[in-house]
Order: sequence, then structure tokens, then C-alpha cells
Amino acid sequence: MALLGGVRDVPANQNSGEVESLARFAVDEHNKKENALLEFARVVKAKEQVVAGTMHHLTLEILDAGEKKLYEAKVWVKSWLNFKELQEFKPAASDAPAITPSDLGCKQDEHESGWREVPGDDPEVQHVAEHAVKTLQQRSNSLFPYELLEVVHANAEVTGEAAKYNMLLKLKRGEKEEKFKVEVHKNHEGALHFNRMEQHHD
Repeated sequence: MALLGGVRDVPANQNSGEVESLARFAVDEHNKKENALLEFARVVKAKEQVVAGTMHHLTLEILDAGEKKLYEAKVWVKSWLNFKELQEFKPAASDAPAITPSDLGCKQDEHESGWREVPGDDPEVQHVAEHAVKTLQQRSNSLFPYELLEVVHANAEVTGEAAKYNMLLKLKRGEKEEKFKVEVHKNHEGALHFNRMEQHHD
């Protein structure tokens, strides 16, 4: 598994279909934005970086009016939000600027701000919910353990490499079912922090 923030090479035989799909998406998005007619030829190199989701760093062979050229593209993917966005698309030249406006936009999170609903059965959401239940149990004096029955509703706000989760959880304690509103923060290192909790009454 890749370390958070670390860029690693993607083996040529790993998810080649997904990588090619992202490459074609990058070319199509660039053509729309710049009213260009570039044609995708092949993926020369692929790397990925774990951020809030995955940043795919692609080196592409492109046909520009029949002439082969190399381009570099960055595609930001957050699968649990069905989010995919082209962050950068530029000629693969050594004198290209190191930081582009789209880089700054990504870091400032202008493209993706505000709360969005996320599926309760998403593995990441389930992991956060289990952490909340475990923390709730540690703070409770109850002899009966809390059991997670359902993530009724979940919202997430992603900021850079960190995230906040607001969730409504249905829990069982003994024979009694209860609902709790919880807020959990995830820092840029992936650590979870139980921020607040309140009992919810229908």
C-alpha cells in the first residue's frame, strides 16, 4: 500500500484498463477546455500519489496533427464520491513551470469544497463509523457494548489531505436501539479523531 503523500510507480500490468481510461479522460478534458484536437496514443508512464483520494501522474504519448508529442497529466480521483478531475495537462518539457494555477487550485481546494453525501456502506465510511462506536464505548459506563447496526446518513468534507465526517449512526446496546450524531476528523496522516457526539431523537 502506498504511503500517504508518497508518489509511486504503477506497474505496466496493473490496472492498465483503468490507467488508459484516465489517460483518455485527461485528453478529452484538455480538448474541451482548450478547444484542441489532441489524440491519445498510449500511456508512457504512470505514477500515483495518495492524497484525499488518489492523484494519478501520467506521461502520455499524444498525436498533435499527426505529430507525436509527450504530455504530462494529473488526474485527481476520489472513488467514494464518484469524483474525477483533470488537475494539470502540459507538454513534458524540462522548462515547464513547476507549479501551475491548477496545482494551486488543488492545494487550496477550490474545486471541491463543502459537504457531500457519501454512501453509508462505503468501506471508508464503515471504518470511520466503527472508530466512533469504539470511542463511544470507551467513554460509556454501560455494561453492554454498543453494536453498529447501520450508518443511516453520512456526509464528508474533504480539505486537502484531511477530511471531516458527519454521520448518523443506528446502534444497539443490549435490547435497546439508539441513534447518535457523530463527527469524526481524519488528519492528513490518516489518523481518526472523535470530535463530538450527541444522541439523536426521531
